Amino acid sequence: MTVERYVVTRTIAASPAQVFAVLSDPARHQQIEPSDWVRDAVEPQRIAGVGEMFAMNMFLEFAGGHYVMHNVVDVFEADRSIGWLPGTLDDDGNHQPGGWSWRYDVAPAGSGTEVTLTYNWSGTPQSFRDTIGGMPPFDKSYLVDSLAALDRSVTGES
Repeated sequence: MTVERYVVTRTIAASPAQVFAVLSDPARHQQIEPSDWVRDAVEPQRIAGVGEMFAMNMFLEFAGGHYVMHNVVDVFEADRSIGWLPGTLDDDGNHQPGGWSWRYDVAPAGSGTEVTLTYNWSGTPQSFRDTIGGMPPFDKSYLVDSLAALDRSVTGES
């Protein structure tokens, strides 16, 4: 069976609380995305628990330009783990997950924090995969670059 996820890890010279502060703030998500795909939070409010929804303005030429991604938080343990299920809203305003997820796990590591980023696309319907030319839409280096961007955002170093 094919494993349909990427997992990457990086140690950041900051506390778990400092790292989690960035991850739980959608207003800062553009800073941790290595391209210009994620633009800004629709309503920039800090994430506080499972079940919350936050929306992000996005831009991808291939997807027709500007669009909004609605994310439902499915993992939340302050200063330890956070994850969400991206998707869209149907006509009644109900969240329809796309079938992929983002998850960050943070743990103390000496004087810093080990951050593990998991991107899982195993639930993505074949019809969507066919529409975009397959999953995932990027290679593993995208996650490596994302954690490097998180490092810069947290530590202020370039």
